[in-house]
Formats: sequence, C-alpha cells, structure tokens
Amino acid sequence: MKKLDWYILRQILTAFVFVVFLLVLIICVIDFTEKNDDFIQNDVPKAEIFKYYLTLFPYFATLLTPITAFIAVVFVTSKMAMKTEIVAVLASGISYIRFLIPYFVASTLIAAMSFIFMGYIIPDANKFRIGFELSNLKSPFINSDEHIHLKISDNGYVYMNKYSSQRNIGFQTTLEVIENGQLVDKITAKRIHWLPDSKRWSIRSWQHRQIFDTTEVISSSGIGQHIDTLLNMSPDDFQNKDRHQETLTLTELSDYIKLQKSRGADDVKFYEIETYIRYMQPFGVIILCFIGVIVSSRKSRGGTGFQIALGFLIAFIFILFFFLSRAVAEAGSFNPMIAVWIPNIIFAVIGLMLYKTVPK
Repeated sequence: MKKLDWYILRQILTAFVFVVFLLVLIICVIDFTEKNDDFIQNDVPKAEIFKYYLTLFPYFATLLTPITAFIAVVFVTSKMAMKTEIVAVLASGISYIRFLIPYFVASTLIAAMSFIFMGYIIPDANKFRIGFELSNLKSPFINSDEHIHLKISDNGYVYMNKYSSQRNIGFQTTLEVIENGQLVDKITAKRIHWLPDSKRWSIRSWQHRQIFDTTEVISSSGIGQHIDTLLNMSPDDFQNKDRHQETLTLTELSDYIKLQKSRGADDVKFYEIETYIRYMQPFGVIILCFIGVIVSSRKSRGGTGFQIALGFLIAFIFILFFFLSRAVAEAGSFNPMIAVWIPNIIFAVIGLMLYKTVPK
C-alpha cells in the first residue's frame, strides 16, 4: 500500500470511529431518558445502570456497523471529491479499481471486527444486558405453555401438561422410552419437581409401567415415596426465551440448534436465522461501503450535503430491506437463508449497476 492508500484508510477508519461514537452516544442518551423512570421505580443501583450501558453501547455499535461504515465512506469520499482529489488521482493514471483498494481494505477490517464482536463478544455481554432488562424493565415471566413435548435422548420423551417457572414444577408428566417404534417403559406422575442442589428431578405420585415381550409390570408410589432421577433437561429449558438467541455465541448457537433439533423443538428457525444474520452482516458492510464510494466519488455542485443525504437515504432503504427480509424468514414463507441474504443480494446488484455509471 502506498501513501495514498494509507491516507484514505486512515480517513475512513477515523470517520467510522467518530460516526459510531456520536450516533451510539445519542441513542444511549435517548434510551436513558426513556428508561429512567423505570430505573427509579425499581430502585436500580447506579452501578448496575452504568454496567448496563457499558454493554448496550457496543451492542448498538455492532448492530449499526453496516450503516455507520457506509456513512463514514460517503463522508470521506464526498470530501475528497469536493477538493478534486479524486479527479487528480484518476488523472495521474491510477485506475478506478486500484483507487478502490483502500476502501476494500477498510471495509474488510470493519467487517472482520463486526463478525468477531457479533459472533463471540457481544453475546456474552448480552447475557447481562438482556437479563438486566428482563429483571428491571419487563413484567415477571410466567410460563404459559401447555402440552409441552421434549425429546431428551435417542429413545426418551417427556410430556408435561403445564410447567410452573416460578416453582420449577411440571404437572401431569409422562416419561416414555420407545425402542423400534414400541413403547417399552413409561412413568406417569402428577408432579415432577426440580432439585437445585443435586441437579436432578424428583418424581412424585408416580406410576411405572414396564412392557416386555409378553408381559407388563406395573408399580406405583406409596405415601411420601418419590424417585430422584437425572434427565437431559433443566428449568432453563422452560424459562423466558425472549432474545435468547442474542446471548449465544456462534459456537453455542450451533450446539443449541443441534440440541433443539434432536428434541423436535419448533423454535429452531429463530436460532438459525440469528446464525445467518451474523454471517450476512459483515458482507453487508463491504457491499454498502462499495456503494458508498460510487455514489459519493463524483463531484457535485450541491456540495457534500447532497451525497451525505443520499447516503442516509440508501442506509434507510437497506435497514428497511433488512427488517423486511428478517420478518419473511421468521414467518417461514421463504427459505430462511435466502430471505436473510436478500438485502445483500439486491444491494450487490445495485452496486454493480452504479459502478457502470461512474466516470473512470
């Protein structure tokens, strides 16, 4: 890389940091003014609030990375265009593609940073942030699910009529073992209670049915008799799953998706969509930066204000497409992976079309 490349790269990264800090700071101030009454009402310690915004700031910074990177590129490039620097660069014999190299390097660095943060750093911070919001800003969670079915092993299945997340008790529970399509063992219990000390489940008021080739053995509990057993499930499986996917790293997401698929859970697609988004967003950064250079590299009589305004318009349209594609993916009316990638595909095509119109 030459001096020109380092100059452009430094300008982009500096502008990016400035835009991120300013935009996210404004968002956090607005967020605080909206939530301050809840903080006072719930008597939340100041140290907890401070820690909350320490985790909220990088969350918004990473979430808005495609937009902030795009705005930074538009700002830097439009300034260069107004000073006729781009015309001088191209007139010196440097091709337009060669001129784009520092932009590609900058967008790749930002995209890589975004991927690392989204995949491994922000999810750990979200564990505190989302837990804080659920404890201090939301109503207490009550599990209202009925007729709960879980697969807990290759041959083991659990059914609960209801589960109390406050008391960690399952009601009208059935534990079944099915081998080769045949029921071989079944326990029916009025209650199943979680024992936090031993990490086991205590089965109360039970009836045990064992089925052999030609006979059955049926036994039931006596007064005060119970069975403590280890099952591949815990109270965490019945707690509030609101934005749970945001608290899992990419490795944890992969493991959790495999677990939920083995259990036959119906919420797997939300975790798969979250995985697709984390891989999609870094490419969105590169595509938007590419479009940002094209729309702002031409000198305009209206000054830099027009390019910046155009940049905000394109950023708004990208956000609109992103939320629309996510809604389509979650609705299940389209292949989730393709739906999530629709904004990148559309804007990549737009970028290539705009590239053909740029004076080179």
